[in-house]
Amino acid sequence: MFIWLHILAGTSFLLAACWFILKALNYPELFRRIDSTLQPTKDFADILEVENKTEETKKIRIEQLKNFMVEKEPFLEPSLTIQELADQLNIPVRELSVLINHHLNQHFFDFVNEYRVKKAMTILRDASKKEVTVLEILYEVGFNSKSSFHTSFKKHTNQTPTAFRNS
Repeated sequence: MFIWLHILAGTSFLLAACWFILKALNYPELFRRIDSTLQPTKDFADILEVENKTEETKKIRIEQLKNFMVEKEPFLEPSLTIQELADQLNIPVRELSVLINHHLNQHFFDFVNEYRVKKAMTILRDASKKEVTVLEILYEVGFNSKSSFHTSFKKHTNQTPTAFRNS
């Protein structure tokens, strides 16, 4: 009798496991919390274009974004997110994302790091700041780690920060 109880429990467990596996294969969004009916972001770029986003409006938004980055320097905040930047600009996150990804052809972090590197370059060129170490500069311009700073700096200038300072 005890063996039959084990066989029944094992079979029930096996059937339940098979049911979950088949459900996962047929409806993956149930287990990943991803809605497979969502549109790719490329479609959002097209939708935004259709919703009265003319070429002129797009240029104005991009110019507004670039001016804001230069004047207010939000990139100096190491934990800056696209949500925070969109809030500061008073534009929807999705629109900002489409502007950066599809119209500037950059990822958000590459976009932000470009401004950080430019700021670091001005500090490295400044003769009055020769005493400031590269480590101090990378934290000052918003980077969190030496490796990400060196990678971004080399990507934008083809030089290390020290080589840039010495040239």
